[in-house]
Amino acid sequence: MKVELSVPEVVEMFKEIQAQPEKLFEMIRVDIRETVGSYLSTLMGVELTHFLGREPYERTDGEVNHRNGSYARNFTLKGIGEVQVAVPRDRKGDFTTQIIPRSKQYEDALREDLTVMFLTGISTRSLSMISKRLIGRTLSPAEVSNANRELIEAVESWRTRKRGRRFQNNL
Repeated sequence: MKVELSVPEVVEMFKEIQAQPEKLFEMIRVDIRETVGSYLSTLMGVELTHFLGREPYERTDGEVNHRNGSYARNFTLKGIGEVQVAVPRDRKGDFTTQIIPRSKQYEDALREDLTVMFLTGISTRSLSMISKRLIGRTLSPAEVSNANRELIEAVESWRTRKRGRRFQNNL
């Protein structure tokens, strides 16, 4: 692809960037999200190819599983925001991707950050309100609570083990 610009057009672009740099950064963010979404979709397509044991449109003898299109899904990544991916399907419904876990809406690093903020005293409702600015989408208070449930269960398990050791030491 060849792009031709005249000198006045380039000068005008630089003036716009200087006047409103946030427009340039927003264009970059959108492009990055689209590129990452496309990359993840491609990875999942390769994963399905490996699962089926043949390339798209490659035929084999006997009854075999086939590709069956894809479905759109959003997934939130730390530092990037919400990306749209196309998750491929097989006809029999046996394929599950390892790239994006089935029930996860955001990556584990983001869950860990939410947990740290929760531990510092930020309420689930406050986290829900600031999530739009941080990751590009609003998390419901229930999503924040679900992310923190794993931490709470781990702390309670640790307390129980610690109490059990104290009880054994007192015997």
